[in-house]
Amino acid sequence: MSYRDPKVTKWEEKLKKVFDRIDDHLESSYGGAYPLHPSRPERGATSNKEQDGLFNIGAAFSPGYGSRHGRGYIVEARMVTLSHVPRHVQNQLEEEVVRLLRNELPRAFPDRELDVVRDGNVFKIVGDLRLDTP
Repeated sequence: MSYRDPKVTKWEEKLKKVFDRIDDHLESSYGGAYPLHPSRPERGATSNKEQDGLFNIGAAFSPGYGSRHGRGYIVEARMVTLSHVPRHVQNQLEEEVVRLLRNELPRAFPDRELDVVRDGNVFKIVGDLRLDTP
């Protein structure tokens, strides 16, 4: 059994809600653009938006070793399909996710200065990641 700090859990639950709203937007806008992977359930078939529908949107914490931006949450935005997704479509999806994140983060974390930056070949949420409450 491992211990997980409740403050981390609370922070990541708020961030998950942000990604769920972005997932809803993408599914509504582009959900029919490509066929689902054969083992992927239809949108709304599971209790976790990461597990169904065409999009899997989320983030994982990185301590930022070797990064010029330091620690942050690396953003993952992918389409779950066996079909070829052209690079320009992937880029368009990434740009939309970044735009939506920049709109949603201040709403979810009004007391934080957060941004979404390109860090090498990934996007990362950086800024005031402290867990204490001001």
